Amino acid sequence: MSAVAEIVPLFATPLVLYDVPDSGSLNADLRRVIEEREKTNASTQHSNEGGWQSSWDMDRWGGAPALKLLAIGRNTANKMTTDRKGTAGTGPHPGYFAVTWRANMWANINRSGDANLMHSHPGSFWSAVYYVDDGGVFENPTLGGALEFMDPRGAGPVMYAPHLGFAMQGGLSGGANEVVMPKAGRLVMFPSWLAHQVRAYRGNATRISIAFNLSL
Repeated sequence: MSAVAEIVPLFATPLVLYDVPDSGSLNADLRRVIEEREKTNASTQHSNEGGWQSSWDMDRWGGAPALKLLAIGRNTANKMTTDRKGTAGTGPHPGYFAVTWRANMWANINRSGDANLMHSHPGSFWSAVYYVDDGGVFENPTLGGALEFMDPRGAGPVMYAPHLGFAMQGGLSGGANEVVMPKAGRLVMFPSWLAHQVRAYRGNATRISIAFNLSL
């Protein structure tokens, strides 16, 4: 009987997907404050190609719904964070590792043709995006607007034999990218150093999201 080879996934990069329970009323409240803000404030310019992006202080102008979302984000980050000894957190180490997270938060509105260029979020530990309205993308991926993450190892895994991959979860996109489709009510959290972009949205609706960073 032959021995079974073990695969150990070294240097894993966490991507957290959390569908917020009963998000309908929260999304309605967030949409209201975001659309009112867009009427009276010009867009800032960062990674956005078109579209509207608010100032990075939504926790100050977004009222109770923004603070509720930020509390959900902080709570999720605490569940997904541990110390270097692995003595707190979730997974194999049950518990709750409480960190006092400082945050900055902003809203995004993308309409047809709008996108975000590749970027990362220096100076933070966790970054996240929450989808208030996916613009129909989750039901129809051909509308674009996907959130795309780049392999942090760069092109190295495909430089020698681009037609080969690794026989493990996530092993087929080495040296390329992974895509997450927006979904209303979904929170996506990732390490702030992970390069990402938003593909151009091709729908006729309004795609609304909220991003935030968590730092110490």
